[in-house]
Amino acid sequence: MRKHQIYVNGQWKDGSSGQYTDVKNPATEEVIAQVTTGTKEDVDEAVAAAAAAFNDWNQLAPKERANYLKKIRQGIEERTDELAETMVAELGCTITFAKETQVGLTLTEMDATLEEFETFQFEETIDSTLILKEGTGVIAAITPWNYPLNQIQRKITPALLAGNTVVVKPANETPLAAIIYAEIIEAAGLPAGVFNLVTGKGSDAGDYLAGHSDVALISFTGSTEVGRGLYEKAAPQIKRLVLELGGKSAMIYLEGGDLEVAVKQVSDTIINNSGQSCSALTRLLVPKNQLNTVKETLLNYFNEHAVLGDPTKEETTIGPMSSEKQFNTVLDYIEKGKAEGANVLIGGKAVEGKGYFIEPTIFTDVTNDMTIAREEIFGPVLTVISYDTVEDAIAIANDSDYGLSGAVVGPAEEAERVARQLRTGNVYVNNGARNSKAPFGGYKESGIGRENGLYGLEDYLEIKALFK
Repeated sequence: MRKHQIYVNGQWKDGSSGQYTDVKNPATEEVIAQVTTGTKEDVDEAVAAAAAAFNDWNQLAPKERANYLKKIRQGIEERTDELAETMVAELGCTITFAKETQVGLTLTEMDATLEEFETFQFEETIDSTLILKEGTGVIAAITPWNYPLNQIQRKITPALLAGNTVVVKPANETPLAAIIYAEIIEAAGLPAGVFNLVTGKGSDAGDYLAGHSDVALISFTGSTEVGRGLYEKAAPQIKRLVLELGGKSAMIYLEGGDLEVAVKQVSDTIINNSGQSCSALTRLLVPKNQLNTVKETLLNYFNEHAVLGDPTKEETTIGPMSSEKQFNTVLDYIEKGKAEGANVLIGGKAVEGKGYFIEPTIFTDVTNDMTIAREEIFGPVLTVISYDTVEDAIAIANDSDYGLSGAVVGPAEEAERVARQLRTGNVYVNNGARNSKAPFGGYKESGIGRENGLYGLEDYLEIKALFK
């Protein structure tokens, strides 16, 4: 079994603890690798390397920084199959989703940001004043387990282009794709110290990294609970925060809309990645008089498209939960849904045998005050809520602590009118396509800051005015 090192100051090295953490395949429950359990000493060394590299990297011409990122992007594409297979093994996502989305979206978003970056101006003049935009400093990039590759990309691409140096702490459950990412960066010839990777527990290495006095900005993707605690880590040095947190996003289906489109959009976010996406459309809001038709359409879609099983097989569309902990969390929410009076349309239980598999589950007769309608479950669980009027639907959708994503399917003019009233960072209207140049981020407890394109770049810049 391979033991993986950390990557600090352009070198692979053993951690100071001499200890390793197991990485488990959630489909088989087998240990597939071990990674260094990083310590405070390892974090100190990584931050010191990033701080020492910052000035030269920040002064490097933007075009030269972009050239490095293009090499990294090429390296990712060349190792697509290896990255996809690695994420199937460590996360349990299906091989098709790993190739098309886990890796594919990474490449698409890098292309979009690099294209936008070509026209970005780091200097502008207002009257006689010169306005300069420059890197912030050392970035602590703390990333989640559900998108082990792209969530790192979403941080380091804009951070490095802006002139920052980074220390990445990947999720303890899924560190292997991050290690391949570091190998790609090493092969691209990035100067020593510009990128550093320390594996380890979030409660130890991650917390210490976030609170490190030489870190200028904390970029975190994960739960709202953890994000809330990072304010305390940022407070002593008034660090800046970029937080992409939880979601409980709503799809509003309007009478007269294309029900097949609405059901597909919602269902795919529950099926893909086993529902382990912060932007999943986990609340489906439907007119009361359409409820029976919606149930039938949902059943037909899931019966045809929800194929639970071995994630290495092309025909599988749903794999296991990422870990035993997440498996138990999702099952607990399902039991809460039953106890609160929601009805199970399909699913509702674990699959017997090896692996952390849970049947895709649809709850009907849900009210928006139920736990399963208010809290992020992060699994293949859909709640169906009926409404009387369109205004009721808008109120229900907005009655959430979160505001990350959303969708509306209905007659074009009405659908856009409704979408404009949703208090959320992203809204899909009918067949609206995702745009990787557009900002991604949330309102309320779904976070602060934005990712993708130039909107993501801005969060990693300081602004200086020179009065001449």
